[in-house]
Amino acid sequence: MNIYGSDKPDLRFGLEMKDFAAIAKKGGFEVFKKVVEGGGAVKALVAPGCGEYSRKQITDLEAVAKVYGAAGLAWMKVTAAGLEGGVSKFFLEQAAEITSFLGARAGDLILLVGADFRKACVSLGAVRSQLGRDLGLADPKEFKFCWIVDFPLFEWNEEEKKWDPAHHMFTMPQERFLADFEKRPGEVKGDLYDLVCNGVELASGSIRIHDPELQKRIFRFLGISDEQAQQRFGFLLEAFKYGPPPHGGIAPGFDRLVAMMAGETTIRDVIAFPKNTLGQCPMDDSPSVVDARQLEDLHIRVVEKKV
Repeated sequence: MNIYGSDKPDLRFGLEMKDFAAIAKKGGFEVFKKVVEGGGAVKALVAPGCGEYSRKQITDLEAVAKVYGAAGLAWMKVTAAGLEGGVSKFFLEQAAEITSFLGARAGDLILLVGADFRKACVSLGAVRSQLGRDLGLADPKEFKFCWIVDFPLFEWNEEEKKWDPAHHMFTMPQERFLADFEKRPGEVKGDLYDLVCNGVELASGSIRIHDPELQKRIFRFLGISDEQAQQRFGFLLEAFKYGPPPHGGIAPGFDRLVAMMAGETTIRDVIAFPKNTLGQCPMDDSPSVVDARQLEDLHIRVVEKKV
């Protein structure tokens, strides 16, 4: 996340992000200074050869960053004479330090985002991905695989002021966090692993919780009562009664792999759907009842037909 702004990075090209906070504190751009003083991050990215970008092209990149929560996208152009345009006037004294630290050369464009750490990384990471496409930096015939591990188990929901599962609520916390994960949820890592290729998650897996009491602790920490847990996950809790062994696995996205090999951009062009002729999944009984909050988020209302 810190380097690529994504937990499924496309490694076919570089464009690595760097921490700009230390330099931001020295400059005169008050917006960035306030972000740093508030415990946030300022991330920087060098777009090679993009120093001639028009204001519209930069605004288009800013729109990409804003989709992921950035308030804006600051920029500076690197010329033979130094830094020009955008927020460069606030960093004239740091110009040599900036170009040296970022490895920027004349003709490049420096892009900056200041926000809380995750928002800064994700929003500038989205800009990185967009530049990769715009500049044709990724070879479509190349396949760059990587394993992503040590995922956070929980993430803070700013809107609802509560902790949510970062992936799902059935993942085993790493052993060192088992005793007191409720006291330090932001630090907890899960036994999770993803296989990524060219910016696409091809397979995702984890070591699963097999202890019913630990599973109940997770549910309660996430605000799910015992009654709600039984209603939503009764099939799983019922299975726990029979003493499942420690277990884990991985689920490859075969449709995504086929789409990538076929050069398609969406799995809709290759996926076999629905699961059966009734549009139901016999393994998990979906579709099932959706709670009112989820329906509200989707602006859907269910009206039961009277028989």
